[in-house]
Amino acid sequence: MSERATREETVDVVWSGSWVAERLGVALEGDGELQGLLGLALRRNPKRAHLLVSNVLGKHVPQRPSVVHGAGFELGERVRALLGAQEARRAVVLGYAETATGLGHAVADGLRDAPYLHSTRRPVAGVEQAGGFEEAHSHATSHLLLPEDRDLLASGGTGADASVLVLVDDEFSTGNTVLNTIRALHALHPRERYVIVALVDMRSAGDRDRLTVFAAEIGARVDLVTRSTGTVTLPDGVLERGQALVAAQEAEQAEQAEQAEQAGLAEGSAGAVEDADSAPVTRVDLDWPAGVPDGGRHGFTPAHRAALEEALPAMADRIAAELGDAAGPAPRHVLVLGFEELMYAPLRLGTALEAALGADAEVRYSTTTRSPVLAVDDPGYAIRTRLVFPAHDDPADGPGDRYAYNVAGAGFDAVVAVVDSTADTPELHAPDGLLARLAEHTGHVLLAVLPSYVPATAAPAGVPGTPTPAPERQEPAVLPEPLRGPDFSSYAPEDVGWLLQDLSDTELEAPTEEREEAIQSGGAHYAESLPVEYQPSAEYQALFTAALEASAARIARAVGTVTETVLAERGPRPVLVSLARAGTPVGVLMRRWAQHRHGLDLPHYAISIVRGRGIDATALRWLAAHHDPADVVFVDGWTGKGAITRELAAAITEFEASGGPAGFDPEISVLADPGGCVRTYGTREDFLIPSACLNSTVSGLISRTVLRADLVGPDDFHGGKFYRELADSDVSGLFLDTIAARFDEVAGQVDAAAKELLAADRAPTWEGWAAVERISEEYGIHDVNLVKPGVGETTRVLLRRVPWKILAKRGAGADLEHIRLLAEQRGVPVEEVDDLPYSCVGLIHPRFTRGATGADGKAVQGA
Repeated sequence: MSERATREETVDVVWSGSWVAERLGVALEGDGELQGLLGLALRRNPKRAHLLVSNVLGKHVPQRPSVVHGAGFELGERVRALLGAQEARRAVVLGYAETATGLGHAVADGLRDAPYLHSTRRPVAGVEQAGGFEEAHSHATSHLLLPEDRDLLASGGTGADASVLVLVDDEFSTGNTVLNTIRALHALHPRERYVIVALVDMRSAGDRDRLTVFAAEIGARVDLVTRSTGTVTLPDGVLERGQALVAAQEAEQAEQAEQAEQAGLAEGSAGAVEDADSAPVTRVDLDWPAGVPDGGRHGFTPAHRAALEEALPAMADRIAAELGDAAGPAPRHVLVLGFEELMYAPLRLGTALEAALGADAEVRYSTTTRSPVLAVDDPGYAIRTRLVFPAHDDPADGPGDRYAYNVAGAGFDAVVAVVDSTADTPELHAPDGLLARLAEHTGHVLLAVLPSYVPATAAPAGVPGTPTPAPERQEPAVLPEPLRGPDFSSYAPEDVGWLLQDLSDTELEAPTEEREEAIQSGGAHYAESLPVEYQPSAEYQALFTAALEASAARIARAVGTVTETVLAERGPRPVLVSLARAGTPVGVLMRRWAQHRHGLDLPHYAISIVRGRGIDATALRWLAAHHDPADVVFVDGWTGKGAITRELAAAITEFEASGGPAGFDPEISVLADPGGCVRTYGTREDFLIPSACLNSTVSGLISRTVLRADLVGPDDFHGGKFYRELADSDVSGLFLDTIAARFDEVAGQVDAAAKELLAADRAPTWEGWAAVERISEEYGIHDVNLVKPGVGETTRVLLRRVPWKILAKRGAGADLEHIRLLAEQRGVPVEEVDDLPYSCVGLIHPRFTRGATGADGKAVQGA
């Protein structure tokens, strides 16, 4: 590399992290060049307030293209030296979307012969997913792997032995994302060696030790190559203080903007060029080489690299010619602006333009981004200005704002905006779109549109690399995205993603007796309305707390046992999908067990299933678009008679028969299986699981799920409500923390129980179903849906339905204390019986009319 290509500019005397450091006490410590590589900014993010802003990545800070490419290329050369030329030829490079797609590609260039693939957040119609993973700390978490050549990740597309995998990210902070990726891919394509590459290694001492342990765990060598090393020291409370600082700055900026508008200044005019007329926008035809992908979304081979290198000078000359034809003096300060994941092609156009324009012009490179960051016009802050514009590529997660940083006010004479054809939409050209926003801040805007690469496997009848019509969609163009706390539910955002739509502002509750009459008369389905949320009395709340403390170790054993069974039979990185709502606390606990015992960061979602209506098909399609269906493990709290077990199996069969993605395993994993309905369970005892004692206040403040035609369309998730107003009664966190605190205590018992279960015959006996049929006939009910067996289901009867009577197993003790209390409140008799396979059974009144026994509908609400 030339001296010019390896020399970064350091024009700022003030460190661009000093503003944040002084106000929040954040300290950046490391080797000599660390502060030259990184600045600091703040972002509105519930997981991490600060943002490390790279000066050589080409994302947020415009930098010379040769410097950006040179930083990645040099790291690639170091990996090549580490591996040796022969081993380097067997390497495959994987980069992370969005920020490291260009960096990873440049690392592959430095390796010379390595094919390249980057993860993506853009689903592509007709392209089969080869994998996916979650990035827990990110504002947009889901990554897809969509290689055109399905053999790419296994052998680099050569068909030879498994290759070295080189994983590239901009920073190595905790290591969670990269290690989880390796773990998942190692299960599919075991390798002897992995290399992790990052510009900066910012791990804590504890996180550094994990890499050695991890390598031993998977039985492979894992090397780390970074340019610089350091640590970020965060004082206590920095997240809350950072969020408060962001809010204060945004309020101050809004007030200033309002004052400027009142003074007659156009909104957003700060830093604009003096000419009040917008700059012209000129489209430039690059004549992109046929068959060369626009990036690494579907793979980029050494042959593609050679073809692009040959074509770059001519494409740069076309850009230079258009810049020269612009009215006025020739531009001397030019920005090449890439687009989100489309980083490498604009970067290489920038390096070629540097060579074409020579010393007569200064070329800079950066890209737009999805990430919302606070802008502060201060030399000690890394993000000085921000342009905001609507997304213009029909993103899978729906419309939203996008950003370009440090462009406004930077004095660029011309901006070359580079997008792919998928993003060349009316939104791009709209009055508030990216091109218009750029035109406010420069003298000339050039638009270069690259053909979005369509893999041959997805194209109906075209040439790979040329725009071809997508195959007729079997799915909606945009699937909804999961809801997460704190905006929806009191659970932490990493605990669970709710595959639901938010109906919190819709009045859905009806008095218990009205619901029961409508349900039993056939006038309504139980999922079309919600019962009034039970507000526990002080006596009942105390009973819950005592039951939780008494059963915590027992539940922890069951959580550990079912999780270890799942990992052994469905591992190494299952995707937990809880059946909302009773399954959700169990899914969160299983996720915590996997993290606590094995360092696994398992994806976890909650999905709706409705008896008689089936499972949420839109949610299944979302899961199939983001994960391998074979990795999905459905989770519930307990089994009663097994109705939901049968419902799920029938729903999956129907889903596949209707053309939905295949591969989902309908088996449910549960904490307790007293009905003998499933193979995977923590215990088959029928005991009190305290989460069954309450409704939303132990389940993240989320309601039962709702399915009603006027609220849920064919491409919508089922609905649910977030009861924010019940926050003072919320014990969701207490429930989780109390049980998780017993994990270490029960670890030995779990190991023994899991080993025993894995060797046992766990075939379902359906003993519970037979008992329910017998009780239904014996008591003259003649409807198994009105017989609710087990402690959990009986609790639901007393909280949500109109109970007739409770059957209690003779001699059942403390596990039924809350049942007896609720029955007393509802005026419902408790009948002790023998020969019951459950601790208790709740009977819904079989011929309900208002005024029937135990049906005043008021005791629960007022309890």
